[in-house]
Amino acid sequence: MTLPRTAGDVLDRHVTFEIESIDRMYCNVYQPRLQHPKAVAGFIRYHLGFPVASTAVLAPISEAFVAAIKSFAARGRIPVVDFVKGQRKDDVMHEHLARFTGEEGVLFIGRAQEKTGVFRTEKRRDAAGVSYPWIVKTTAMVNQWYCYCVDTDFGPFFLKFSSYFPYTAKLCLNGNEYAKRQAAKAGIGFTALDNGFATCDGPAAVQAICDQLSAEKIDALPANGCRSCRTRSPTPTRTPATATTSPSCKPSSP
Repeated sequence: MTLPRTAGDVLDRHVTFEIESIDRMYCNVYQPRLQHPKAVAGFIRYHLGFPVASTAVLAPISEAFVAAIKSFAARGRIPVVDFVKGQRKDDVMHEHLARFTGEEGVLFIGRAQEKTGVFRTEKRRDAAGVSYPWIVKTTAMVNQWYCYCVDTDFGPFFLKFSSYFPYTAKLCLNGNEYAKRQAAKAGIGFTALDNGFATCDGPAAVQAICDQLSAEKIDALPANGCRSCRTRSPTPTRTPATATTSPSCKPSSP
């Protein structure tokens, strides 16, 4: 007869080392002053100089933004992939990563239609029956552009841009990939898993690397243009974009 044991009791006898690190992290990248209808109306009237606040005037900006992405891909001979329904984007990334020979750069740019928050103009009428435009926040199916990249510090990551104003983005990175890149630079021997470490010569040193992955380092990745992905939004404002960690960020213990 054996005494009842918990999963923790069993694992304690078989775990040779333990490292706590951030797993996959999603950060929202956006312009704080363009997140509500009144701000958008002010942007159109006072920044762009249009007397009537209507999102129709934003179409040329969206077209220029998409054209800039396509031009960036053409100049760099970067493949553009149209994702199909049911296709795993990570599988496509690993296919391109296996063929990539550089230290860092853009692997490919993917396009997919997804529902996202946008601003639209509605026609309303005042008490006298005169119509006027009114900007509201809603959702729509628009093209999302995925820039899958490799960075010397962070490893594989992607930036997803919405093609519709206000061109919000999402940055997805992996703390385990960051740790592997930094461990290799520090000369720490290890055997890598797809998403972590199988063996490690210096667990304490790798743990210190994981602990040093700060908000400032993460924020610098999109703020610096990711070095490998320099396409910029054609709607400059004086306030810089902000990256915020979404609730999907979770720790992992390889």
